[in-house]
Amino acid sequence: MGFATNMRMIALSAAIGLGLAAQATTAKAAGTETLLVAGGCFWCVEADFESVKGVKGVKEVVSGFAGGSVKNPTYKQVVAGGTGHYEAAQIQYDPAVVSADQLLSMFFRSVDPTDAGGQFCDRGDSYRTAIFADGNGQKAAAEKAKADAQAALGKNVVTPILGKAAFYPADAYHQDYYKSDERLAFTSVGLGVKKSVAYKRYRNGCGRDQRVKQLWGNAAPFAK
Repeated sequence: MGFATNMRMIALSAAIGLGLAAQATTAKAAGTETLLVAGGCFWCVEADFESVKGVKGVKEVVSGFAGGSVKNPTYKQVVAGGTGHYEAAQIQYDPAVVSADQLLSMFFRSVDPTDAGGQFCDRGDSYRTAIFADGNGQKAAAEKAKADAQAALGKNVVTPILGKAAFYPADAYHQDYYKSDERLAFTSVGLGVKKSVAYKRYRNGCGRDQRVKQLWGNAAPFAK
């Protein structure tokens, strides 16, 4: 193999290496990361964070359960108590557009992090707030966001920062509840109404936005 051939092979190898590196960088930039939080009713957390979809880098939010001892729990099992699960929301986002720091700051300002017994009208362990940190980076971001929230409120923030937890999506009935046109035969807020209408009536009746605005004022990102 001559000198010229060797040089061509070296150049080709270098070009391939640069191409692979560029592909890896592009893949990372276009990647999706997840943040798992519990903020009371998972319909509400999903509705809140999907409202920034396409603008702030949130791609999708999935309602489900986390933090318990039972695999693949049903909604009835969780709300009945005893499984240890929280109603949780898995936020899938583009880290090139929005950071975990920004999302965590919004999360604290979308709930009442001073309430250890549930959220708003929903009481009980499954409705408590929590952050499930996946790794040291998320843990540090969550601790900073919690400290910032506590300083801003001047009150004790009780939202725990827990470790990585298995996430179990709720069944299809609960996904995108806040915007569904499916009609329900019977609900506590009316007969034959769309899920989207039932959701709005529930949220208003539960006092979620009222309490969040009382706590956070203009800093509340989603309260109407």
